[in-house]
Amino acid sequence: MNEQQVKGKLKEAAGEVQEHVGRVTGNESQEAKGHARELEGKLQKKGGDLKEAAEDVVKKP
Repeated sequence: MNEQQVKGKLKEAAGEVQEHVGRVTGNESQEAKGHARELEGKLQKKGGDLKEAAEDVVKKP
């Protein structure tokens, strides 16, 4: 697991928590920000996945 995957997963989890807190408190702005942060984390993790896949391809003999 590379740094981008870890950072993305953490951002995704934090966004999910923020989204749920916004939903529970009725704060639509917080809910939307949390959802956006969650999606940003998913994209960052996918970027890390692609980087790792590319490194695996380069390492193959």
